[in-house]
Amino acid sequence: MNATPGPFGPELSRRRVLEIFGLGAAGAAVLAACGEHSGNGGGGGGGGGGGEAVFNGAWPYQVPPKGHFNLMAGVTDSINPGAYFDLIFLPGGMYYWDAKKWEPMLAEKWGFDEVAKTFTYTLRKGVKWSDGKDVTSQDVISTFLCRRVMRQTEWQFLSKVEAKDDQTVVFTMNNPSSVVERYIVRANILSSATYGDFGKRAEQLFTSGKDLDSAEGKKLNEELQAWRPKNAQNEVVTNGPFTYDYNSITNAQLTLVKNKKGWAADKVKFDKITLYNGETPTITPLVLAKKVEYATHGFPVATEKQFIAKGIRILRPPVYSGPAIFFNMGKQPEFKDVRVRRAFAHAIKRDEVGKVSLSDSGVAVKFMAGFSDIQVPDWLSSEDQGKLNHYEYDEKKATDLLTQAGWKKQGKSWMKPDGTPAKYELTFPSEYADWSATGANVAQQLSDFGLGVTGRGVTFTQQPIDVDKGNFQLAIQGWGSSSSPHPHFAFVADLFTHNIPVAANQGGKGMDFPLKQDTDTLGKVDLEKAVTNAGEGLDQEAQKKNVATAAVAFNELLPIVPLYERYGNNAALEDHIEGFPADDDPILKNSPYADNFVIMLMFQGKIRPKNS
Repeated sequence: MNATPGPFGPELSRRRVLEIFGLGAAGAAVLAACGEHSGNGGGGGGGGGGGEAVFNGAWPYQVPPKGHFNLMAGVTDSINPGAYFDLIFLPGGMYYWDAKKWEPMLAEKWGFDEVAKTFTYTLRKGVKWSDGKDVTSQDVISTFLCRRVMRQTEWQFLSKVEAKDDQTVVFTMNNPSSVVERYIVRANILSSATYGDFGKRAEQLFTSGKDLDSAEGKKLNEELQAWRPKNAQNEVVTNGPFTYDYNSITNAQLTLVKNKKGWAADKVKFDKITLYNGETPTITPLVLAKKVEYATHGFPVATEKQFIAKGIRILRPPVYSGPAIFFNMGKQPEFKDVRVRRAFAHAIKRDEVGKVSLSDSGVAVKFMAGFSDIQVPDWLSSEDQGKLNHYEYDEKKATDLLTQAGWKKQGKSWMKPDGTPAKYELTFPSEYADWSATGANVAQQLSDFGLGVTGRGVTFTQQPIDVDKGNFQLAIQGWGSSSSPHPHFAFVADLFTHNIPVAANQGGKGMDFPLKQDTDTLGKVDLEKAVTNAGEGLDQEAQKKNVATAAVAFNELLPIVPLYERYGNNAALEDHIEGFPADDDPILKNSPYADNFVIMLMFQGKIRPKNS
């Protein structure tokens, strides 16, 4: 970093930054813990002067003892640093969203056999774990058997996984589906040295004909979730170019250190990665202090202006998702009436919510199809697009719908059909600055309409758990998917993630929206089947019909109300780092939360310290 008189330079004091952004003790603590400089390479990254090359990033993680190193997909509170996890545990490959092609990593090649209904995955030879052992097919098998125990979605398509030899894994499909490729290739592979026992138990369970709803299946799921390594440094072995520095983890930051045995360790030009812990309010002063090279947090409008004024570049990749209103239909039976959910949609100015939350990076949803407006023209014909209700802001339509549903207006306030006042609490993750603004604005708009909605922030690690357990009335959670360009994944997020199929991992039903529904347009619809069908088969043209069915059903039933589509306003500091992509580089079409372009370019040695 620049050697300035203070962490914000002469023009902006630490206290003033905390005052401007309301950061209080949390922000102050992180700044104090970080000191005036970060890493051995100075305030920022770099290392061209002969010291260690350090890349400084930011990602929220759960601090021990609650935070832990059971890193299996689906286990909550693990110390999983998001986009940086790919640098620790390799995926089979990463994807270029614009070019629609893969970059092979742990896997050398893969492919479908439609006749045999198999997907074959071949490991790259010579990749080592940090304990010196080879990465083999057994690691892939134990990972996916454990993922099955954790109810990961790919197992809706798969029936079996087995080794052909030490380098080759064969997945047998119930029915061929192109989305299987994404699920398998993007999965981070964990070591059988760590998860092999659970994998063997899973294999015994499933080959005996029992499933996860059996007593044995429930017990295995519970035990896998509850397992914690006694000595993470020995039990958690990695295969990427970095591993955890277990002794460096504090409330403020953790360090990833070079795993010299890891794949691509020779290509990555950094010796360490420092990740500062926290959500937007905590990370903001660090970005302003130029202690962070790259951050993907949802920064508010005023913050972004401060970044630009200090010469910090803003990257705007599409995120292909955003916040939505989720209804608890189990505890609030009035929300089961689709007219009520539609009324909520008509009562909200979505463009206002987006502007208040993220300015130009918050774009109101137009099609309400359940997946990104950017992708709709690729998947829905003009005729199918014409079937979609855009749910424009219209107070009269909202009023008519509630009246038809048996609600009555008394003065300025709505009364529910049972005669009680329509008063609700809307929860949102308090540390997400953009979603906090979203929640506050939505609560105000609905209250102005007479619905008496009060917003309440809940810590970001707890709020989605509360939603899954059904401990909410209204909630802000995510719609769409940043994880894949295929609409199937967006429908999974909309209909499964905080609903009956997946919320069961937390012992609840989430929004408790039944997946078998009656529709005016399509008749009886099984949404679980519709979502599966949206990814079924290997012919994309044939898939489009199934995607259209799921989109039309979602649009009519409106189980959640998407509000706006988020574009990143990623902070990128170029003082000591080179290689961030140009604004018109196609790699910026990648979602920053799936195939993160910074991580991909770091693997290739293109994002590197200056003068290295």
